[in-house]
Amino acid sequence: MRRDEGNSEDLGRLGLLASALASRTLQVAPGESGQPAWTDGRVVFVDAGESPREQLEALTVQASLLAAGSLDPDVVRRLTRRPVLARRYLAVEAHRALAAIEDRLPRTLCSLVDRDVAARADSPAASLTTARSREALADPPDSFGTIRPRPLLASLDQARGSKPGQQVPSEPGSRLPAELAEGEVDDGIVTDLFSSPVGGGGSLGRLLGRLLRAVRRLGGGGPPGADAPTHRTRTPTPGGPGTAFSTATAQTADPTGAEARGLKYPEWDVHERRYRPEWCMVREVEPRSKDVEPFVVSDRYGLRRPLARLGMGLDTCHRQAQGDDIDIDAAVEARVEMMAGSAPEEAVYLDSLRRRRDLAVLLLLDVSGSTAEPGATGQTVHEQQRGVAAALTVSLHEIGDRVALYAFHSQGRSAVHLVPVKRFDDDLDALVMRRLRGLVPGAYSRLGAAIRHAGAVLKDRGATSRRLLVVLSDGLAYDHGYEPAYGAADARRALAEARSQGVGCLCLSIGASTDVEALGRVFGSAAHATIPRPEQLGHVIGPLFRSALRSAEVRRRVTR
Repeated sequence: MRRDEGNSEDLGRLGLLASALASRTLQVAPGESGQPAWTDGRVVFVDAGESPREQLEALTVQASLLAAGSLDPDVVRRLTRRPVLARRYLAVEAHRALAAIEDRLPRTLCSLVDRDVAARADSPAASLTTARSREALADPPDSFGTIRPRPLLASLDQARGSKPGQQVPSEPGSRLPAELAEGEVDDGIVTDLFSSPVGGGGSLGRLLGRLLRAVRRLGGGGPPGADAPTHRTRTPTPGGPGTAFSTATAQTADPTGAEARGLKYPEWDVHERRYRPEWCMVREVEPRSKDVEPFVVSDRYGLRRPLARLGMGLDTCHRQAQGDDIDIDAAVEARVEMMAGSAPEEAVYLDSLRRRRDLAVLLLLDVSGSTAEPGATGQTVHEQQRGVAAALTVSLHEIGDRVALYAFHSQGRSAVHLVPVKRFDDDLDALVMRRLRGLVPGAYSRLGAAIRHAGAVLKDRGATSRRLLVVLSDGLAYDHGYEPAYGAADARRALAEARSQGVGCLCLSIGASTDVEALGRVFGSAAHATIPRPEQLGHVIGPLFRSALRSAEVRRRVTR
């Protein structure tokens, strides 16, 4: 009994790796003894009696199938009740999927990829065509597991909120703008190669979460337009047990100064299936100066090394030993040296190398009242997300990226406030760190408007070809007239708009107890992660940044 419990716990710890590989939340759990590994899209089931190496190979293959779109419903439906076809499909598609995410694979697992087999297909549809042919195919290794179409389809249908096998009809006459690329459904969660979240954890993590977290759900809330809650209390109030309320007032902004100016942004009305033009007023409000100690930051989260590998642009390098063109000056000097009887220099070429930093990152920190809830570590969600924001800002600045940090909260559609803790051209000094420490959570979170303004700031002031928006939030999109379902749809639409304009979007929820499904409804198919503890971020920040940037590049090409 103890041994089984130990195996289950060990498997649960592999959930973070599986999630990073699949770019979505995955859990790893023990399956039936002696049966091959399989996945239902949320959990990878592996034989607890297998060796650690075989378990690692199994979860890697199953996660890669999810990451590469190999288990999309349209493909899986064709494999139902056809086990031979499913096995032949797996024999080809598994290698193609592994090759597609090879940059994310640990070095010890790169040997799983058979490049000759992977080259036979360039998509799941091509792999299915090969499987249907009479071409001789070798059986996949046992460690690749199997595909179980029926439970996989049932799980996908459940995730989309429909009955198994039921197709969700499209609304006639609904207006879907060009900002959303094909495959983006505003009212559902469509997962693709770049959808996350990462870091769900296993059964032990869920148990600890239930024991330590505050009672907090996105499903609660008052009627549309009411002065509704942002978080729930731990103790009863005169309004009844578990009454939700927020009495905190945001103390991050000076009400004079920059409030006199503002920009208006549209808002997506999910009920009417249309935009409300110039609906929200967004103001950049200068932070109040406070006599506090500056925020002290170290690289204890291990972010600098994985971030240093990202955002590199091509730069022309002179005097190279090989390259694409001749360096005229170096060639002339070499000729002169040779005529003078000296040994000429052989580095006479020009080459384009990725040495120049070419990334602008805007960090958008949620300081609404709901982030004042305590997290599992004893600190509040605000304190944990503020610490991560500081660490990311310092790490990105030190490696040479352009970085800005804004905090946001709202009090209705006419008072969406963004607090510029650090603008792109500001120095990273003690004043910035004092502003960050002085942030106090309060008010509400009109997330869509904040994302739209942050995207505009990136576009106007980023000054690089690659741009990334990182949203640090507990995922509670709520304000006056901005109930959870409405707010979630608007936030998803705002993220899709940003990606269609070439802005990568990554949403991080640090230390919050918000349900993974609820975060998916708010962040949609944008790359997002729920990280139980800030110390775990360093293990997944590299794949998350890459996925977000790659998603923006793909969507920008699609919408051109």
